[in-house]
Amino acid sequence: MDLRAHQRPALFSVEVRTSQWDNMVFWYRNILGLRVLVRVVDDGYALFEAGDTRVAILSRENAGEASGRWSLGFEVTDLEAACIRLREANADVVEPKTHPEGFRELVTNDPDGNLLRLFAWPTV
Repeated sequence: MDLRAHQRPALFSVEVRTSQWDNMVFWYRNILGLRVLVRVVDDGYALFEAGDTRVAILSRENAGEASGRWSLGFEVTDLEAACIRLREANADVVEPKTHPEGFRELVTNDPDGNLLRLFAWPTV
């Protein structure tokens, strides 16, 4: 079955469950630099703008361990500035490298240990 574009689902958000909600919200807002769209402290819910989709941080007592099965990939315009910001926050950052496809990428983890990839295309 080939669905037309208007019939295909659109990814609204990725939900990340955490037992350290305050720390994760701070990190995604202040260190990663995402814009907060909704923040409900009493419910332990925060929704961040991440380009055309969103990242939701949900407070859960039993959030589970970080998984190596997935990562969040964020396109940035200035990878070097992102790298400096992450290092200043004492994040463990894998040195940025250039891929054969032409983009540069760094790898890090959020406070829960979830794998994040930040990448940028070369500017002309």
